[in-house]
Amino acid sequence: MTKQVQQLDRVIIRFAGDSGDGMQLTGDRFTAGTAEFGNDLSTLPNFPAEIRAPAGTLPGVSSFQLHFADHDILTPGDAPNVLVAMNPAALKANLGDLPRGSDIIVNTDEFTKRNLQKVGYAANPLEDDSLNEWRVHAVPLTSLTVKALEGFDLSKKDAERSKNMFALGLLSWLYHRPTDHTIKFLEQKFAKKPEIAKANVAAFQAGWNYGETTESFSVSYEVKPAQLAPGVYRNISGNQALAYGLIAASVQSKLPLFLGSYPITPASDILHELSKHKKFGIRTFQAEDEIAGVGAALGAAFGGALGVTTTSGPGVALKAETVGLAVTTELPLIIVDVQRAGPSTGMPTKTEQTDLLMAMYGRNGESPVPIVAPMSPSDCFGAAIEAARIAVKYRTPVMLLSDGYLANGSEPWRLPEVSDLPDISQEFTTTPNGDDGQFLPYKRDAETLARPWAIPGTAGLEHRIGGIEKADGTGNISYDPDNHDLMVRSRAAKIAGIDVPDLEVDDPDGPGDGGARVLVIGWGSTYGPIAAAVRRIRRTGGKVAQAHLRHLNPLPANTGEVLKRYDKVLLPEINLGQLALLLRARYLVDVISYNRVRGLPFKAEELAGVIQDVIHSD
Repeated sequence: MTKQVQQLDRVIIRFAGDSGDGMQLTGDRFTAGTAEFGNDLSTLPNFPAEIRAPAGTLPGVSSFQLHFADHDILTPGDAPNVLVAMNPAALKANLGDLPRGSDIIVNTDEFTKRNLQKVGYAANPLEDDSLNEWRVHAVPLTSLTVKALEGFDLSKKDAERSKNMFALGLLSWLYHRPTDHTIKFLEQKFAKKPEIAKANVAAFQAGWNYGETTESFSVSYEVKPAQLAPGVYRNISGNQALAYGLIAASVQSKLPLFLGSYPITPASDILHELSKHKKFGIRTFQAEDEIAGVGAALGAAFGGALGVTTTSGPGVALKAETVGLAVTTELPLIIVDVQRAGPSTGMPTKTEQTDLLMAMYGRNGESPVPIVAPMSPSDCFGAAIEAARIAVKYRTPVMLLSDGYLANGSEPWRLPEVSDLPDISQEFTTTPNGDDGQFLPYKRDAETLARPWAIPGTAGLEHRIGGIEKADGTGNISYDPDNHDLMVRSRAAKIAGIDVPDLEVDDPDGPGDGGARVLVIGWGSTYGPIAAAVRRIRRTGGKVAQAHLRHLNPLPANTGEVLKRYDKVLLPEINLGQLALLLRARYLVDVISYNRVRGLPFKAEELAGVIQDVIHSD
């Protein structure tokens, strides 16, 4: 049977099933094949916080959305064109996001009376015409998988576990994805269980063959590779990119990297990744709690290492006192906060941007720290290097604000040339710096206001260290009121004087006089949805400018001037207006806030509508 091949410019697929159905693995493997093929892509994993919610229930649904295209894309997509639903719960939880006319590939074997009752279906939606507005492909994935594995020494239950690989094979056929990468992965993953490896490969190939031979799918689809800039690419998640950025920062700063960390969702993968790279001199320490992790990292910085601690919002709260100690001892330290929904434990696997004010002010006393926020999964690499540059050059703790969307999402990353990476090395102080031959641990560099960094044990450079206020220059304990005022102002001036690039504005029409009157500004992971929304507005003839802040403290020197060029400034945030509060207070600009805290990234269509409303408002 000859089947038609239809060309598409982009596709959004969502795999959804029970937490035990392997949807994250399935999505990850499909993503790997898509990256190998050369499409541009963006992903959105979405999974429960529970280790194992009750099987077949709505709280137990796990999904993985992938947007891939033959052109540059910025988000994982607003709504899927294809939903792969492994059970009734997956169908019910995701159907509301699926546009009419989209495809649903559904595992009919799981639509039993018991499973339907678990999620409140009074009747089987595959039989009552309630899905007539969608193109439903009913496939008995479970029984087809079991039949394909009849020749293997597996129980029926073990064979059923491979149904995700059957689904992956079917989708790989449907969208012309390469298969060699997945087969090699399965052989390596289950190398110690060769029968399981062979069974999964067989299930994957059976899914491919089913697509090729069944009459249920008369059309397959092809999305050509994207025209990306020349270079070597790999698919990368935000946490991987951040880990690699820290390794590069270690090499470029000529400092050994020490990570003191306590596992916490969604930051734990940074610890996992860095622990694999001991050949670069990386030391990873899984501490007994958050306070021990940051304390060890600060101790490593005192000893001459690039100290790093990774956490999420609840951990930042626990680390606050030690971060304040790093402020007053003026030692380089990187605090990575992979933000998640709060308060308290909140929704651990969902994303938010709600830690900005805590990063800015969440310590006792006047204790300013620089804040850097990456804008995409791949940008986490460069943001890590930038955080290290600031920490080492200015002798200060630095907050690096990622979030769950960036951490778990992935996209193509062009590997940089090593020669293009910045040299961020700094010299340790090895000789006394005082006029009388003594060592002054708080004598500041005239340009950066950074104090000397002296390694403990260096002869002649013995000095006092700790949390009590220091005397200017000597570092001796001081309760003098004027000295305290001087030291507070000196630390603040050091942070305010950090060199950061000017804020760049994407505005092809220019502000005013028939050009753009509205500026959309953002920070962190909102970059993709904002940029995609701005593209939509411009395609319809609308005039709008966009700017994105990577440095949040200090803000770029031209920020105020940029804000005042435009009649209206719109600021979408996944919080209740934290950056808007800061911009209004500092620049006296009436920033228009748009805020949603749903644990999910913004949709481009949603933001495009908001931008249109602002453009056309009086």
